[in-house]
Amino acid sequence: MTNRARVANQRREVRAVSRLGQRRQVVIPERICKELGIRQGDFVEVTRRKDHVVIRPKRLVDPEDTLTAEEERAVARGFRQLKRGEYVDWEALKNELGL
Repeated sequence: MTNRARVANQRREVRAVSRLGQRRQVVIPERICKELGIRQGDFVEVTRRKDHVVIRPKRLVDPEDTLTAEEERAVARGFRQLKRGEYVDWEALKNELGL
């Protein structure tokens, strides 16, 4: 495979034609949504680049702002403790921490 063919393969584009709706809505074909892992209700970023529009999936929460697995377990444990009525009031906690 030539270098040019390799580059073309890497840039493989899936194209589809959609009609702009009454409220400037565009339908993204189901195949493309599945390939990108986007579903109804997900957010997309729309960017104008010279004479064309780019639509990209957009996550509104930065990955570094999400909980680690350990943090998720700690939160779940805390909720279970609250359900059992086990809690410490804020003033007692501040005193215990020396704040």
